Amino acid sequence: LCYLWDSRDRLLMLHRRKLPNIDMYSPIGGKLEVSAGESPRECALREIREEAGLSLPESGVRLFGIVSERAYEAQGHWLIFLYEVTSPVPDGAVPEGDFDEGRLEWVPIDEVERRNIPETDRRVMWPGARSHRGGFFMVEIDCTKSPFTHRIVESWAASQRAGGGPGGAGGGPASAASSVASRPAR
Repeated sequence: LCYLWDSRDRLLMLHRRKLPNIDMYSPIGGKLEVSAGESPRECALREIREEAGLSLPESGVRLFGIVSERAYEAQGHWLIFLYEVTSPVPDGAVPEGDFDEGRLEWVPIDEVERRNIPETDRRVMWPGARSHRGGFFMVEIDCTKSPFTHRIVESWAASQRAGGGPGGAGGGPASAASSVASRPAR
């Protein structure tokens, strides 16, 4: 999934016309072209180009989340890579409108939860994405149970990254583990 934010703190969302999640809202995205050897980053850049009409350089997106979703809609296991743009999308660069996948809409972040979004997105992925902009999180969701359960495996905020979190001096797995331990269950 690709989280495109603009300078007015809105998220580009797709009101879907196709399965999965027909008639629901989600960030744009798609499936890896595994047979072509496509990487998750290449997939994100391709989907942004195909669905939003934006051609971004590799540095234009960053991985900020990984979601492992077991038995979503009883369809097996999904591994979802969440990418975000590294700078706001300029006003007017991606107009709202219809295409074969559905309708693109710029949604203020305070309105995302009021849209018709999948329950796993509402309870887990959207709160994770919203609170980890510039950071990183990894979550495992188990949809074999009703209600579904989830577990945050790794989590660090943008402030940890800038202040020596994972990827910088003094960070790494210990920082991620301590933030998970102190994080309340949703």
